[in-house]
Amino acid sequence: MDVSPDRDPEGRARNARPRDALGRPLPRGAEGVERAPEGVPRTPDEAVAEAQALLDAGRPFHAHEVLEDAWKAAPADERQLWRGLAQLAVGLTHAARGNARGAATLVERGAANVAPYAAAPPHGLDVAGLLAWARGPLDPDRPFRLRAPGPRS
Repeated sequence: MDVSPDRDPEGRARNARPRDALGRPLPRGAEGVERAPEGVPRTPDEAVAEAQALLDAGRPFHAHEVLEDAWKAAPADERQLWRGLAQLAVGLTHAARGNARGAATLVERGAANVAPYAAAPPHGLDVAGLLAWARGPLDPDRPFRLRAPGPRS
C-alpha cells in the first residue's frame, strides 16, 4: 500500500483528495468541488475579483487560496494587507465549519493586518468595510465584500 503523500512537479506534498466547498477533504473518489488553482499569477484586480466571486459563491476556503497567492506575490509594502485578507477568508471558513473560536482568532488577526491600510486602501479595497465586518457577528451567511459596491474610482 502506497502511503506517500501526493506530490506536485516540484516535489511538494499536495493532497489530491477531493474537497467540499469549505475545503474539507472528502473520501477518495467522492465528488468534490473544483479547487482554486494555486500559484497562479494574478494582478491585484484579478485576485480581488476572483476571491470575491468565490466568497459570493459560499467558498471562502477557495477565496483564501487566491488571496494567499496574492500575499505571496505582493510587494513588501502590501504583504500584510494580502495576508490579512487571506486570514479573514480563513476566519469565515472556520465560522462556516462551526469553529467559532478559530474563526474569531483568525478574523482578529486578519483585521489587525488590514487595519494599517485603512487611511489609503490600495486597489480599491474597502478596508473600512472589512474592519466593520470583522467587528460584527461571525456568521457564515454574512460574507465580506472586498470592495464597496458601486463604480470604482
